[in-house]
Amino acid sequence: MVFRALAAALLAVPLLPATAAHADASGPKVTWTVQPANATAADGRRWVERTVDPGTTVTEHLAVRNLGTVSAVFALTAADGYLTDNGHFNMLASDKKSSDAGTWIAVQPSVTVGPNETRVLPFTITVPAGATPGDHPAGIAASVLSRSGTLQVESRVGFRVMLRASGAARSSLAARGVTVHYEQSWNPFRAGTIHAGYTVANTGNVRADARTSLSVREFFGLHHRDGGAATGELLPGGNRPADARVHGVWGLGPVHTKILLTPADPAGPTEVTVWIVPWPQLIAVALLVALLFVLRTTRRASRRRLARLLDDARREGQALRKDNHP
Repeated sequence: MVFRALAAALLAVPLLPATAAHADASGPKVTWTVQPANATAADGRRWVERTVDPGTTVTEHLAVRNLGTVSAVFALTAADGYLTDNGHFNMLASDKKSSDAGTWIAVQPSVTVGPNETRVLPFTITVPAGATPGDHPAGIAASVLSRSGTLQVESRVGFRVMLRASGAARSSLAARGVTVHYEQSWNPFRAGTIHAGYTVANTGNVRADARTSLSVREFFGLHHRDGGAATGELLPGGNRPADARVHGVWGLGPVHTKILLTPADPAGPTEVTVWIVPWPQLIAVALLVALLFVLRTTRRASRRRLARLLDDARREGQALRKDNHP
């Protein structure tokens, strides 16, 4: 039984120049790094980033360093790149077929590296003549196979290769699946919160460091704007769920919520209007009206009672005068 472990522990981190270590129960530990290089040595780049013309071929280099105490054979692979749910860059597993920039990269299938030795190898990037303008992410990894009981485990480490085919670059985002609701405070003297949920989609052809902010306009012309939030890197065609809140919203009638994206959506900002019934304030007003009615009724009853007492006193006084003056 073979377990293709592009493995959970390694897939959970970005494909950047890194060190991987794998302990094989049947042999010594293998530790290695792989990173971009020039023709002679690693050059300090975290990843390869090139703008390339369709129909051309360029040559780059990588350096594989064996930090272990024994010689090791490393498999070299290239594959399409993508972002994980938590925003980390990764490349397709070895049992997944690439269809984009991963197929543009040619690298020798394996390399043997001695203990504490570094091997620098070339790889080529051949861009199809019909490549669409914009970003095409990929990655290169060096991996080793080991055995854990009856399982064969593939452990890998690599770096990203960000290729941009020349042509018109479009950087834009769009908010999709927008939902807006009002979180009401039942304290009539405390404002509530507008909560917006949506998906940020990269509708351009280049990667974007997405930022969003929320603007709220109330019935009385009051304006609120949050400080903005970083949604993170999005590759072309990628999307990520997001939410934002604006506090201090009284919600008296129509509330207009506008989602602002950077880079901006060519179609303009997304705006949603919700009608809010200010129940706490209405209840407070109703209670106040009821209190005023009770006070007014009580005062009227008190005045009528006082008038009756005065009338009774006058009648008693008149009766006494008649008795004293027959």
